[in-house]
Amino acid sequence: MKTEPAKSGGKVRITIRLDREVLDWFRARADGGEGGNYQTMINNALRDHVHQGGESLEAVLRRVIREELKGEAPEGEVEVIPRGRL
Repeated sequence: MKTEPAKSGGKVRITIRLDREVLDWFRARADGGEGGNYQTMINNALRDHVHQGGESLEAVLRRVIREELKGEAPEGEVEVIPRGRL
């Protein structure tokens, strides 16, 4: 990964390789009117991940699923998935 000193805002210019699918997903969101540009969106996603303490993928999935079920499923119809069954 190449780096250059940032000109402003504490950011550093780098060269990074991403999967085409990942890049396309961020570009589609940026072009779709979610605001900002895809590079800022990638930076924000990475920053959020770091600020969450580098939460494991399993923990992120469990949290997101619980949040989604909590908001959509009627009371008492949410199945709690025991650790190791995901």
